[in-house]
Amino acid sequence: MTTSVATASAVPPSRGGLGIVLLIGIIPTGLVFLFPFFWMVSNALRPNGEVLAVPPHLIPSHAEWSNFLKVWLFLPFGRFFLNSALVAGAVSAITLVVSSLSGYAFARLVFPFRNGLFLIYIGTLMIPPAVLVIPLFLMMNWLGWVNTYQALILPMAFSSFGTFLLRQFFMQIPRELEEAAQMDGASRLRILVDIILPLSIPALGLLALFTFTAQWNSFLWPLIVVTDPSHTTLPLGITQFQSQQGTQWNYLMAGTTIAVAPGVLLTILLQRYIFRGFQINAGFGGR
Repeated sequence: MTTSVATASAVPPSRGGLGIVLLIGIIPTGLVFLFPFFWMVSNALRPNGEVLAVPPHLIPSHAEWSNFLKVWLFLPFGRFFLNSALVAGAVSAITLVVSSLSGYAFARLVFPFRNGLFLIYIGTLMIPPAVLVIPLFLMMNWLGWVNTYQALILPMAFSSFGTFLLRQFFMQIPRELEEAAQMDGASRLRILVDIILPLSIPALGLLALFTFTAQWNSFLWPLIVVTDPSHTTLPLGITQFQSQQGTQWNYLMAGTTIAVAPGVLLTILLQRYIFRGFQINAGFGGR
């Protein structure tokens, strides 16, 4: 009995109390961040007269699920949705391919001025995107690509951030794996595809999520380069809906809910890779 008491006194305090304290802090913080999404969905299900009611009601008097159907009828919302999916998917795929190749080159290949070129390449991250809008538009106009999918996809498909992210991850992979493959006669491209990329799934998933979300929500560049409704993306389509149905705030919120859903779903599906991908921050010093 004495031994058990002594042993219990030597054991650190239970983590249960700390867990409860953290839970008490996390729950209110989570509710604060989730409330705008709850309010958006709540307004999407209301009759339009209740959206601006004073005092406001958290829960609609009755849910009007038909609001989501009416969104697709007032505008070619389905076309906007498909355009955004096509553009975001294509940009993400091209970014993954280009960033993998360039990141591997900067991480493993030895060539003159490699470090200086990499610093210049990364330095482009400091340029505000708005500064590039006019030169890019003039280039697209000269190529005759205004109001085309090429103009929406190609200028956004080359990411210095993606190169930086994957380079830092590739540098954490032991070189011995590549040396063994080279002794077996594998080429650089074969090593990248069969060895490096399978080990870099967390970083690739993180980059895919960031790229897809950024392009899905992109507004400025499509606003500049697209005037044809057949190439309009979802953010632009929502603004057109607001201009045509400016008082129908319930429909606007329904459209916004539809627009937000893919990003939320993708984040849930890739959350495992997100947390693992953030672990590369510890290796950002490079070698």
